[in-house]
Amino acid sequence: MKPPLLLIGQGSQDDAYAAEFGRFVHRLRCRLDQSGADVSGGYLERATPRLSESVASLVARGHHRLVALPLSLSRLGEEFPAAMALEQQRHPTLMYDYGRPLGPDPRVLALLAERLNEAAAELSRPRALELAGARPRLRAVDSLPAEDHHPHVEPGETAVVLVGEGSTDATANAEVHRVSRLFWETHAYDFMTVETAFVSVTPPGVPGGLERCRRLGAKRVIVVPYLLFAGGMLERVWAQALAYGAGHPDLDIRCAEVIGDCETLADVVIDRYEEALQLVP
Repeated sequence: MKPPLLLIGQGSQDDAYAAEFGRFVHRLRCRLDQSGADVSGGYLERATPRLSESVASLVARGHHRLVALPLSLSRLGEEFPAAMALEQQRHPTLMYDYGRPLGPDPRVLALLAERLNEAAAELSRPRALELAGARPRLRAVDSLPAEDHHPHVEPGETAVVLVGEGSTDATANAEVHRVSRLFWETHAYDFMTVETAFVSVTPPGVPGGLERCRRLGAKRVIVVPYLLFAGGMLERVWAQALAYGAGHPDLDIRCAEVIGDCETLADVVIDRYEEALQLVP
């Protein structure tokens, strides 16, 4: 029997994020079931099941070696090794190997391109920045007055803003800038530019990225979240775009969806798992 795969999430109190994380764990469990590999998931903080609960459950089922994989697009932070070291103290027989973080795998970039193309394909349908429900977010509008329709815009007049989470770790932020450049050269070369922005912690924020595109002469900007799952972080991206768009009605701003729970993302995770298994004697 193969060592189990333990997916580690940062943790969020957002129900939408937790639900999609859970669905993704279930998808992987179904995919790896035929190979006899157990799959579990746990959070470092703010959500259940906690990492400690998932590890305790695996050990109770007789697993004393596992592959721990941070379900993250960014580099491995110090909190992940510290958390696993603590679990090893709690379970002295436990041994583990790390799987590499997911991005910027070429398949992750291809998924971002799919989300960008989906947003671009909706350009024939007016998409307004407005309030939908209790929180500010983008909502597709079936019809708008003719005078509100944006004129035809060529790809060369359209810019992209790739939005990462933002971190106090300068290396992690630099990695998002690297992803933006890779994305532009491999999948978005027809567009004017791909600018980098962050949801929080570090500049530029989403408004800063949009302003950069406007000053470069873009007539349309598509915001692409460099995020795995929907939830509060995505809505913060949309809210920042909403706030900026309210003051710049001449700039057509669109938002793409997150990468999301899908088979291609599962392929990347399974490859990281199989790669880590090569270290297991």
